[in-house]
Amino acid sequence: MTRSPIEDFFNLREVSILKIKEMKDKGIKVVGSYCTYCPTELILAAGAIPVSLCGTKEEPISAAERTLPRNLCPLIKSSYGFAVTDTCPFFYFSDLIVGETTCDGKKKMFEQMQQLKPVHVMELPTIKKSEASFQLWVEEIRRLRVWLEENLSVKITDEAIWQAIEIVNQERSLIKAICDLNQIDPPPLSGLSLLTVSWSRSFNSDKAETIRMLRDLKERLAVHQPDQVSVKQRILLTGCPVGLGTEKVIRLTEELGGAVVALENCSGYKTLELQTNTEYSDPIVALADKYLQIPCSCMSPNPYRLELLERMIHDFRIDAVIDLTWQACHTYNIEAYQVEQLVQQKGLPYLHLESDYSSTDLESLKVRIEALLEMAGNS
Repeated sequence: MTRSPIEDFFNLREVSILKIKEMKDKGIKVVGSYCTYCPTELILAAGAIPVSLCGTKEEPISAAERTLPRNLCPLIKSSYGFAVTDTCPFFYFSDLIVGETTCDGKKKMFEQMQQLKPVHVMELPTIKKSEASFQLWVEEIRRLRVWLEENLSVKITDEAIWQAIEIVNQERSLIKAICDLNQIDPPPLSGLSLLTVSWSRSFNSDKAETIRMLRDLKERLAVHQPDQVSVKQRILLTGCPVGLGTEKVIRLTEELGGAVVALENCSGYKTLELQTNTEYSDPIVALADKYLQIPCSCMSPNPYRLELLERMIHDFRIDAVIDLTWQACHTYNIEAYQVEQLVQQKGLPYLHLESDYSSTDLESLKVRIEALLEMAGNS
């Protein structure tokens, strides 16, 4: 039987856990983060291993609710639940944690997490096109640099940062190139496969190996038989972050005959075209310029997200858009109105779903997604 090109990515988390343990035994430090705003280049430049800690499972939520309110975002509760129960190996191995103020819930959750691990919280400005915001973010990245140096007992040089920038730029370029392959018909990757590749790579302890795996995958996809031989409705998924464990909307959509050909979420396409400009003389300023452009709904206003969605609708030849909001995520919930307006202007069906990590709403989700696909098929 032909081996799937993405099989290595399905197993990447488990393999990485073993490798991280080996590297920890050699004295190498691990730094965990919860958001794409965290400049992983600084962690790499410090000689440490960056890992993603964002919670995408329902199981630890009940433990988190002993401390956190039940009506909080499931992503926050899952993240904290994994931490407080010590059931996430990546959190267990993390020596330091980097947080950020993307929302009030996470900001207050990091206060509780301080009791478990050393946590550094970056103060994220909420307005992009402001000199004051830019200078604040530059200083926040400088502050992170000093904190990492002090807590890891290292000196982070500009040269090391530039080297890390080159590595991260390469990685993002390759992931974007792989995602862009789904612009063809039929798409070479299903939505679940696309999610697996883009989400799992953040757990690999070896960036050079990640780049090698992505290059190999890109080459193999060129000759591999597509996951789907015929596509009736090409779907774009946007909204809150999605990972393995919270992929129920993707699964339902494809079980019902649709093809999720593009993911705009944080774990998908949202950051992939953002490259650090190497023409800057100061690598910290270069990093600030890139990371402040991320089109998260915490930014106000957030026009780049709409611009990106418009281009993706065209480039991926989208037939309908699903906008997924996790319960209590107010910024994405409010921004759904603007996304709906954009999609309707394109004459496409739009579906806004508000859900949590449980399986209690699977039947209602199925009915609504099925109706969307029928509308897309008739348009």
